[in-house]
Amino acid sequence: MIRARLIPKVAFAIALTGAIGAGSISFAAPKCKPNPNAICPEIYSPVICSNGQVYSNQCFADAACATGCVPYNQV
Repeated sequence: MIRARLIPKVAFAIALTGAIGAGSISFAAPKCKPNPNAICPEIYSPVICSNGQVYSNQCFADAACATGCVPYNQV
């Protein structure tokens, strides 16, 4: 009799533990928050990013959460 009541409780505990553990894993990319107070060197090495903006250097682009940046060579 005790065993019959214990099995559903154990099954519920295992299911609950799995649900809690699965919720703690996130595969989404972390969201970037622009940092207006970033400390970047004043070295001019321009980069252009996927948003079409040109930044003075990669540090400023990172502070603005810009992605897909490549060196910008003015000719």
